[in-house]
Amino acid sequence: MKIDAIIDDFELLDSWDDRYRYLIELGRKLPPFPEEERTDARKVQGCASQVWLVSRTEGEAGDPKIDFVGDSDAHIVRGLIAILLAIYSGQSASAIARIDPAAVFDRIGLRDHLTPQRSNGLRSMVERIRTEARSALAVA
Repeated sequence: MKIDAIIDDFELLDSWDDRYRYLIELGRKLPPFPEEERTDARKVQGCASQVWLVSRTEGEAGDPKIDFVGDSDAHIVRGLIAILLAIYSGQSASAIARIDPAAVFDRIGLRDHLTPQRSNGLRSMVERIRTEARSALAVA
């Protein structure tokens, strides 16, 4: 799902109960995460929940595009992953370094409604995505 569609959907929902339900629904729509990728190396450190993230680079020597897949054992966190994947997946490594997901989370009002633990986990996931992009640029 594209991030603009997610933002539009959030703006249509009046209550935070509805927005949380939608967030959980986004998480349920994540593609199945390969069981063999649920390793410590794929785990995102700094998250209270278990979160796994895998990147795959393709094409364009010098600035490859990166696709991400992810999963969590927590429903709301799975929804946060879905939003991050909509923001970052399929972008070039250099674009990933420039994208500020805080603007998206502010626009949908989600950042103000996350617990401190989830906010820390979200920052850890973003940092992991940016690290993957820097690594892809270093190799390319």
